[in-house]
Amino acid sequence: MRYKVTLAYDGTNFAGFQRQPNQRTVESELTRVVNKMAKMPTPAIVIYGSGRTDAGVHALGQVVHFDFPFPMKTENMRKGLNSMLPVDMEVLKVSAVSDQFHARYDVSGKRYVYRMDLGEFRNPFKRHYTGHWKFPVDLKKIRTALNDLIGEHDFTSFVASGSSARTNYRTIYEATAKIDETQNELVFEFYGNGFLYNQVRIMVGVLVEIGAGTRPVDGIQELYRINDRRYARRTVPASGLYLKHVYYEGDDPAHPTKLPKHQR
Repeated sequence: MRYKVTLAYDGTNFAGFQRQPNQRTVESELTRVVNKMAKMPTPAIVIYGSGRTDAGVHALGQVVHFDFPFPMKTENMRKGLNSMLPVDMEVLKVSAVSDQFHARYDVSGKRYVYRMDLGEFRNPFKRHYTGHWKFPVDLKKIRTALNDLIGEHDFTSFVASGSSARTNYRTIYEATAKIDETQNELVFEFYGNGFLYNQVRIMVGVLVEIGAGTRPVDGIQELYRINDRRYARRTVPASGLYLKHVYYEGDDPAHPTKLPKHQR
């Protein structure tokens, strides 16, 4: 039986999602627990995720799939996994799916949130869960600049070295920013058909500079023309980034098409 699992995790004490030698990762913890539940003598069940998250990045709705050796009620599996997982992980939902479903290759879109604390000094209680920007920002300028992200673009200026993507073209459907007055945070949200390595963190770095007036409002258009990562400058901390939702065909009628194979 193939199962689709939606999970949340606090990325603070993980070296990212993907399994790495001698490192604590989300994939390795989930693999250990799933195989324990199946009573496998060795880790024979492989976990396939919708994509990687870096060290320190959080997830509100990461999706994985795996093939379990025998059928099990989805609610029993959810409860069983949660009883064995560490406290910084939680399985939110388990669904039985077709053996044609693939958590990575069937993705049609992803939604990310970035939280930026605007306090004068870094809040010790937020340091693992937000970025920090102490300079005044003009929200109107940021929202004007966000319009330049919408649509399909070559995001070469917004991808970190080490990316394995075949092309840097991606499509962003929605990009928003708001001030959360109660938390004194600038909150960004991005929804697109896929995102490159560190793309969201680099985009946020550009946007806060625009909001602070140290980069022109049309600075994103300039970065499209230059196509050089060095001119985007900063990458904001992983601590403020959250994978909010992973979409599959049929989840969102407005954007039903999954990422073309050559862009994965």
